Amino acid sequence: MLERAAFLGTWQLHRDIDDRYSAQSGRFQGVARFREEGAQSLRYVEEGQIRFAEGPVLTAQRQYLWHFGANIVEVCFEDGSAFHRFVPMGQVDGTEHPCGDDHYTVRYDFRNWPSWSAIWQVTGPRKDYTSRSLYRR
Repeated sequence: MLERAAFLGTWQLHRDIDDRYSAQSGRFQGVARFREEGAQSLRYVEEGQIRFAEGPVLTAQRQYLWHFGANIVEVCFEDGSAFHRFVPMGQVDGTEHPCGDDHYTVRYDFRNWPSWSAIWQVTGPRKDYTSRSLYRR
């Protein structure tokens, strides 16, 4: 089981996005930083550059709060509202997240720690994509 302290610091982040809705592929390159946010939480901040197909390179940034409990991590949006939960070990599915009529599922893989990944499948009337993120120290 990975503890809160194992995630602290800066990670190189590479993300490939296969957007079936728009029939385009995208790539994100940047960093993800985890910093302490209270006794049991970390703030996750990712920053980098994203590009879809031959489009312009754009700057992208997002934040989440990771709350560590007994054998579970609860991920919340920046405003504190619930996003999903997962067990920080092995290869594991997170809880599902409905967003209007769209549906988000995630699978984390910590088996090659300190490298780890998250694969998101997003489907619905407005979205249809797979996002594969790889984190490395």
